[in-house]
Amino acid sequence: MSNILWGVLPIYWHALRPIDSMVIIFYRVLLCAVSSWILARSRYSKEELYAPFKDKKLLLKFFLAGVLITVNWSVYIWAVNADQVIATSVGYYIEPVVVCLFGMLFFGDRLNKYKGLALAFAAAGIAVIVLYYRRLPAVSLLLALSFSVYGAAKKGLSQPPILSLFYETVFLAPVALGVIAVYEYRGQGAIAASADAPWKLALLLFAGILTATPLMLFAECTNKAGLFAAGLVGYVSPSISLILSIWLFGEPFELVQFIAFAIIWTGLAFFTYGELKDMKKSG
Repeated sequence: MSNILWGVLPIYWHALRPIDSMVIIFYRVLLCAVSSWILARSRYSKEELYAPFKDKKLLLKFFLAGVLITVNWSVYIWAVNADQVIATSVGYYIEPVVVCLFGMLFFGDRLNKYKGLALAFAAAGIAVIVLYYRRLPAVSLLLALSFSVYGAAKKGLSQPPILSLFYETVFLAPVALGVIAVYEYRGQGAIAASADAPWKLALLLFAGILTATPLMLFAECTNKAGLFAAGLVGYVSPSISLILSIWLFGEPFELVQFIAFAIIWTGLAFFTYGELKDMKKSG
């Protein structure tokens, strides 16, 4: 269910236009902090909720993670509203492979031959796009890299997802509130942009809960089905977004893009098989 929600979220972000992408991003950060706090208070005691605030090193890690996930959100929302949903799909398809590469480079993880093949196919798919369009697929690479660095920054942190989301956004929430206030005061914010359609402002207020809910569902899925199954269904969300980008949003899908996707999908098949082999070895 979580991956279906993530897959259809482009419809939600699209519906908020013509609200500026930067305004949406800062509202999302602020509302995530509020929503995650409310959800966390309903599940955890005050002592559990505020325990990490006593550890400065831990707080620094969460602050860094918050900055990185905000960068990821920023690129994603901008891309969706700039009619580049296909590019976001590429980014989230190659993200598991990039995470694997980060593990090898910075944490001493070993790649089996299938994951090595997956890395080669992902690189080949990106190379096809670069050679044809003569430019880097910036959106795809930024999404994959920012989320991979975010994952690396969170290595060793064991807080439940909803608590983690609260810690990652609470320090940026005052900044987000200040920026929102400036935008609204200048008449460039969500209120002015939605003057002809007030329902869009009301819709924007769901940005926090629509971010927190899939995370909670994903955590429950991981606990019940295991990491391998959760990783496998993780390909559902970019697949849904890809279908929406072509059939609903009318983005052009050229032959060269299909070839690049086919190469990347082949790599993902090797990656999934490699994950299965590793899982069998470990137990």
